[in-house]
Amino acid sequence: MVSVGSEPVMPTALKILIAGGFGVGKTTMVGSVSEVPPLETEERMTEASLGVDDLSGVEGKSSTTVAMDFGRITIAPDMVLYLFGTPGQDRFWFMWDDLAMGALGAVVLADTRRLESSFASIDFFEERDIPFAVGVNCFHGQRDCTAEQVRSALALDPTTPVVLCDVRHRDSSKQVLLAVLQTARARAAGRTPVSPLTR
Repeated sequence: MVSVGSEPVMPTALKILIAGGFGVGKTTMVGSVSEVPPLETEERMTEASLGVDDLSGVEGKSSTTVAMDFGRITIAPDMVLYLFGTPGQDRFWFMWDDLAMGALGAVVLADTRRLESSFASIDFFEERDIPFAVGVNCFHGQRDCTAEQVRSALALDPTTPVVLCDVRHRDSSKQVLLAVLQTARARAAGRTPVSPLTR
């Protein structure tokens, strides 16, 4: 809480969702930028998920988010950003509407090896008119395509930011979040945002 004179003032809370396909790096992104130990609902995958969860492209994954991830960033003394990482599997999609309630914007994380796993998240935010940026998670620093190629493959609106990133690193993840904040601010002001095609 911030004190102005002797009057305590509650900080403004901003909410951003971190979404994307299964195993794309949502939990890692929340953990890399949160100033507090993130709340994670990671559970070990068991034989019960065989035939239920699609492990194509992420065969080595041994745990999964079963509810959400949660982190916090203090932007200014009077402004706090709350991050909610969504579960990636289809069977947990019933939670998305509740998680999206009151969101200022969203990040859709994409993996160029499995771009098709991004379509459902993009459709979700477009249908609800929630501003979003696409963060292309460059696993192990590999950048095998440009931001413009990803934009074309995902059939994105020209104003939707596409940011190449490595969500293991705080500064890289912050660039994606800044793109979301700029897009949401521009939309609120009624102007067309400048879409960064970065790095």
